[in-house]
Amino acid sequence: MKHKENSQKGFSIVELIITVAIFTILAAGVLGSFLALSQSVKKAREKTVLSSLATNYLEIVRNMPYSQVGTLSGNPPGNLPDFTNAIVEDIEAFNYKIYYEVTYIDDPADGTIILGTDFEPNDYKQVKMSILNTATNQTTHFLTTVVPQGLEGLNNAGAILVKVFNAQGQPVEGAGIHIEHPTSSPTIILDRQSNADGQWVEVGLPAAINNYRIVVTKAGYSTDQTYPLTLENPNPINPDVTVVDGTVTEVVFQIDLLADLTILTQDSFCQPLSGVDVNVRGSRLIGSLPDIFKYDQNHISSAGQIVLGDIEWDTYTPTLLTNSLIVYGTSPIQKIDVLPGADQIFTMILGTNSTANSLLVVVKDGATGSALEGAAVHLRKGGSTPQDYYGVTGGSVWLQDDWTGGSGSENFSTSTPDRYFQDDGNIDINSVPTGVRLKKVTGRYLSSGWLESSTFDTGSSITNYTTLTWQPDSQVANTELKFQIASNNDGATWDYVGPDGTASTYYSVSGTSIAPVHDNDRYVRYKVFLSTVDDKKTPILTSLNVNYVSGCFTPGQTIFTDLTAGNNYELDVSLSGYLTEVEPSLNIVGNYLIEILLTPQ
Repeated sequence: MKHKENSQKGFSIVELIITVAIFTILAAGVLGSFLALSQSVKKAREKTVLSSLATNYLEIVRNMPYSQVGTLSGNPPGNLPDFTNAIVEDIEAFNYKIYYEVTYIDDPADGTIILGTDFEPNDYKQVKMSILNTATNQTTHFLTTVVPQGLEGLNNAGAILVKVFNAQGQPVEGAGIHIEHPTSSPTIILDRQSNADGQWVEVGLPAAINNYRIVVTKAGYSTDQTYPLTLENPNPINPDVTVVDGTVTEVVFQIDLLADLTILTQDSFCQPLSGVDVNVRGSRLIGSLPDIFKYDQNHISSAGQIVLGDIEWDTYTPTLLTNSLIVYGTSPIQKIDVLPGADQIFTMILGTNSTANSLLVVVKDGATGSALEGAAVHLRKGGSTPQDYYGVTGGSVWLQDDWTGGSGSENFSTSTPDRYFQDDGNIDINSVPTGVRLKKVTGRYLSSGWLESSTFDTGSSITNYTTLTWQPDSQVANTELKFQIASNNDGATWDYVGPDGTASTYYSVSGTSIAPVHDNDRYVRYKVFLSTVDDKKTPILTSLNVNYVSGCFTPGQTIFTDLTAGNNYELDVSLSGYLTEVEPSLNIVGNYLIEILLTPQ
């Protein structure tokens, strides 16, 4: 009997749990239905309020004289409140703002002002009434059209035709067009948008001279605008617009996608240089006489970079302002054409300004203006102490044209450029004219001899060797002049090889490409071998060039430093397929730059 009573109690608890669960489900359903009904009631109530407000405030417009249908600070002007002067209505604890925007509409049925077939384009007015619920931040718009009685006309007003194009001259749709006439009463402030043809016509504007400011914008695009006449800018390129009664004034703007430009400031071995002062100037003018540039700013590099984000497409020219440095070259040359929407890099290769005088030579194709690589640049200094300097565009050159300082110098130095490492004792370096010859003993030349150069440091293992050239490039009969090259990164291991990268070949033709086995080696030496089968003749070496590209690449450029100031310099530039260009008299004072245009043959 006791067992039965316990079973009945347990059954009652289960029933209670199930009952509570069923009640919860039913209650949730009822609550959900109540909330849904409540939301439905709120939406219906909101529609009712908006409908009532729209009916009342649109009726105000319909009952107004046509001439008064306009906004307090808009065009056409009138008595309707705009956004800044909105009417406020408090309805059932909600706050509503009511405001208007009025625009003239040109009916295409009687022609258009854009095509020049309708010179009275203010056919009727379109009124957009907006109601903002400040609690929900939702705005509802209502449109109506107001038609005048009688004929249209621009006799007492003018119009502005705005055209918006991109960099390629294509129309820009959806550009924001902000028009202001600050001295009108009331002040006219308009915000319009360009159509599919990139255009907008604003008609019915009061006459004014250079007093309509227009600014054209679009998200992600550059900005274009008109500018006022000021003491600082007395001649703006695109002045504030003049409106004349009965006349349509056309004004054109160009905007396009914003771009990014990163300027790298590096030394000649591509290492970043920080704290470099650089002026960056675009080519676009906003005023002339004097020239006022749209972009003209100074920047300082950080971690070897100057990052210019969201700038307008234009041609930008960076100019070095740091006096302790000079420009050894740039990539691309001198300036950069930044394209719409692009992310581009401009590299400035800089060196210490330890020289009072230098010459940067830029070589271009005279027909296309493109940089020319591999052009031989020869700078000669006349006067009592004549000197020769050699360079190759897009790279560097190790030149040796004097060995009279003798052997024993393991490393090449610009302070003793007439030294070398060693020879076999069969070499003459002191005869005139200066050069390397076979030694003459008892009136006869020895049959062979060799000379090994000092070690030349290119400054970086990021080095590509290009060509080996020497003078004279041909020898007298029965004599021979040939070379081998060795390179490494330890400054100690010297394995001499020829143009095929083996020890069994020699460079015997001036201008031969240097074997790629030497690329990415920092240190280099040459070894010259002289021989004759006629003891009355000797080969001779008067100068040798090892051409290379080390570190950062400077297209079409080469620099000469540590020059003596003066006007007794002659420059010649030659390249296969082009006519040689000669500059007979250069006056080099300070850091001088010259651009050479070569004419194709």
